[in-house]
Amino acid sequence: VQLQASGGGLVQAGGSLKLSCAASGRTFSNYGMGWFRQAPGEGREFVAAINRSGGSTKYTEFVKGRFTISRDNAKNTVYLQMNSLKPEDTAVYYCAAALMTSDRIVVLPISYEYWGQGTQVTVSS
Repeated sequence: VQLQASGGGLVQAGGSLKLSCAASGRTFSNYGMGWFRQAPGEGREFVAAINRSGGSTKYTEFVKGRFTISRDNAKNTVYLQMNSLKPEDTAVYYCAAALMTSDRIVVLPISYEYWGQGTQVTVSS
């Protein structure tokens, strides 16, 4: 499956951005989807994940209550709505897809077979 992330940009602290990740090539509803981020000099960090049906989600504690992951299986797209952004949210954000045989959620990067190219999010103070 090919993944194309978009929607990043420069925003002031307290602002909002909505990331999108469009998938193509395979049956999107067979994949659990996740968002990860990587700040300069840091490792790739789990942000949020959603199961195949969209009925379950999981977040890192650092974004819980501020970010919302969702998906539209008819449009083969997963979203990440980011509100109340903080400078420490600055990173390259990646979407990822994991082929799933059940409707559970996975959060480890190693569980995801496909990755998008990343989109830069910069939050100024």
